[in-house]
Order: sequence, then structure tokens, then C-alpha cells
Amino acid sequence: MDFSNITIKEIKKGLEEKSFSAQEIAGFFVEKIKEKNDKIFAFLDFNEEKVLSQAKLIDNKIKNKEKLGSLAGTPIALKDNIMVRGTKCTAGSRMLENYIAPYDSFVVEKIKENDALILGKTNMDEFAMGSSTEQSYFGLTRNPLDENRVAGGSSGGSVAAVASGMSVVALGSDTGGSIRQPASFCSVVGMKPTYGAVSRRGLMAMASSLDQIGPIAKRVDDVENVFKVISGWDKKDSTSFNYSYSDFKNNVKELKIGVPREYFVKGMSPEVEKSVKKKIELAEKDGFKIQEVSLPHSEYALAVYYIIMPSEVSANMARYDGIKYGFSENESDLISSYFNNRGKGLGAEVKRRIVLGNFALSSGYYEAYYQRAQKVRTLISRDFQEAFKKVDLILAPVSPTLPFMIGEKVKDPLEMYLSDVLTVGVNLAGLPAMSLPCDSMIGLQIIGQQFQENKIFAIGKHFEKLWNK
Repeated sequence: MDFSNITIKEIKKGLEEKSFSAQEIAGFFVEKIKEKNDKIFAFLDFNEEKVLSQAKLIDNKIKNKEKLGSLAGTPIALKDNIMVRGTKCTAGSRMLENYIAPYDSFVVEKIKENDALILGKTNMDEFAMGSSTEQSYFGLTRNPLDENRVAGGSSGGSVAAVASGMSVVALGSDTGGSIRQPASFCSVVGMKPTYGAVSRRGLMAMASSLDQIGPIAKRVDDVENVFKVISGWDKKDSTSFNYSYSDFKNNVKELKIGVPREYFVKGMSPEVEKSVKKKIELAEKDGFKIQEVSLPHSEYALAVYYIIMPSEVSANMARYDGIKYGFSENESDLISSYFNNRGKGLGAEVKRRIVLGNFALSSGYYEAYYQRAQKVRTLISRDFQEAFKKVDLILAPVSPTLPFMIGEKVKDPLEMYLSDVLTVGVNLAGLPAMSLPCDSMIGLQIIGQQFQENKIFAIGKHFEKLWNK
């Protein structure tokens, strides 16, 4: 059978009706990875034997008439900063090239409980620091829609695995747009949940007040089904919320939509602007009430993000010194060992952000940079709160440009940082947002209020049907 476009619900139904086996599904996607991964390089770690043994366990559950989990037999790819016990977890870095995760992350516990098939670990920008998946120590990931273009980042491997048909769904992490931007570039659906809706336990920290794990798939329904499984309170994560998801049951056309004037920025690609505006016009013709809203402090979001994020990075990265674990070469003294291990074990972009963060937090500059950035972060959050008094959801572009060519921006960090200009505000405010494919390699961003993912999924599913008429 051809499982290329199968959904989570179709997989579970087929297994229950014995139309096919979990081993057949596993075998199909194993062959897809063998066929495509050399070119795309979405997967860093893939073990055929492990995948087939997981499938056999699911088939045995069916044989023994045991109850199946909601993700039964669903192939899932995991970004390589999410821990799976007994499996390598490198975060795309030389520093952790041979690191084996000692425990399962919260999200992995959840998907295992629900009988998902873990295919393997996907490529990413080193420690999730990048916007193109060109910063991985192990090599770059290509865009399956145009192999000369980047897949986006930092969750480029997870997104490319789904877009190329090597997996049905995937998990990534989003600190400033790292799920939504690659989802836009590769024309799949990518969700960044409310901060705290999904536990971060077992996710390698980049910037702890911004990081969030989220699902990726070809359809909104699949993203929603994965979110239902991985969301919720974790007693071992003090930043997680006791959050119970419920479906949106009202008429979706009653939802008021806002369009922020500040998000159609100067220098935006004409193709992106035209595509997004066309879809918004289509929604208006379909009966949605749409009005312009203002997010006046959004122009400062990128500057604020690139002060707060490196500051948190500098603290979180202090643990990687090669003493307890990670890349290590013997030196005659401790200081030389630190310099050598961190100098050789960490890449240029990671070191750049550590230096930026240490500077922003240093004596004499803390008040001028970090403290001021936190104050503006509050203003950005208030802008969203004011906008949501008038509307239920906000529609905007995900990226100001189409995916850039491989190598085009990798030597210019500032150019690379600008690709996050429309996504970082959501992370600073802790809001949920989803990238929905508009046209090829262009995504529409649907932004909601905290813990109102159900509205985002409801309108996303409606738009999918509307645009495919």
C-alpha cells in the first residue's frame, strides 16, 4: 500500500480494521527514508531495527485485543534536541556528538504511551540557533520543494521529514519561529503552542522563557491530534500549566480576525505579500469579519529578542564545558581545557550568541540592554492583549521572504536574523501561533490568545477546505 498521504485517524482505523499492519506502515516509511534522506538529509539518527520492533509491539497489541493509543502506528520524527532514552541526542553539535539520552522527555513519554512509531532524530541548527539548518555540525538540510533552497530553521530536519513524505508527523521546537518559519518554507503545517501548554522537560534548553515544543504535519487535523497528546501539566516542569484541551464547538465564522498593519513590513517579498493578502481577502468573501489592528511595539521585537535570547543562551550553555560530558580533549590545566573544549566543541553561531548574551548581562550593561529589553517585552505583550480585546485571532505572514538559496545568508548573521522579524513577537508574548500553507513555500501565520489553540485549529481546518475548493 501507498501510505504517502495517510492521516493519523486513517492509520488507527486501518490498524483496528486490520486493513494493514503497523509493520507494513513502518516498512513503507523505512524505505522512504532510505530513498530520500541522502539528498534531503532530514534525519541524523535512524535505526531500522528499532522502528520495526516498535511496529511489532503494536501489532501484538492488536493481536491480543488490547486498547490502542490515539497515535497508534503513526510514524513520528523528533528534532534532535528532544531526548529519547538510550538514543543519541546531539542538538546538531559536535559538543554532543556521542551523547546518549539517559531518560525520555515528557513529550516522548506521551507519544510512547499512545503507541506512536518513533522513526528517528532529525537535523537542526546547532542547539537550535539558526534560521536555515545550515548551522548543524553534521551538514545542512535541503528544502524538499527546491533542493537549492534552505529548509528553514532551526527545525528544518523535522519539517523536511514531513514535507518529503519520510514521516507523517514530527516534533520540533520554536524559540523565535523555529517551527513556523521552516513550515512556511516547506509548505506544511507547524504549530507553536502557548508557552507552558507543552512541558519542556527533556528538551535541551536554548532560551528557557521562549522555548516551546510543537507538532508539524501536512494537515491541521494531524497537528491538532498530536497536540492533544503532548499538551498538559507535568509535575516535573514548573513552567507547565494544568491545561486541558477542548475542541472548538462554536461557528468558526463568528471568530473576529485582525490583520496587523505593522506585519506587512518594508522590503517584504511581493510574492509573499500578494499571497497572504489574497488569502485574507478570500476569508473576508467567505463571511469572516476582518479588521485592521495595531501592534505598535512590534518594530522593536527583533531587537528585544536578540538581547533576551542570547542572554538566556549564555546561561544555559555554561554547562557545556567537556568536564562532565560532551566533547573533551585533555589539557594540562583547567582553564586551557575549558577554552579548548568550548572552542572546538561549539560552532561559530553558538559562540556568537554566548558572547552577545554575556555582554548584555555584564556589569554596566545589564540595565542598558537586558533590563530595558524586558520592559519592552512587556509592552509587546500588552499590544497583543489590546488587539485581542477587539479580535479573536490575528492573521499575518510567517516570513517576509521565500526560502533563500543555500549559502545566501549563512555568512551574514544580521541578514539571517531578519528572517525572524514576523515570528519572534509571538514567543516574547508566550502566545500560540500556527503556520498554514498559503501557496508553495509561503505560509500564513494564525496567532491566538494564550491557551486558545482550539480556535487556531478550527479556523485552520476551515481555511484548508476553503482554499482547496
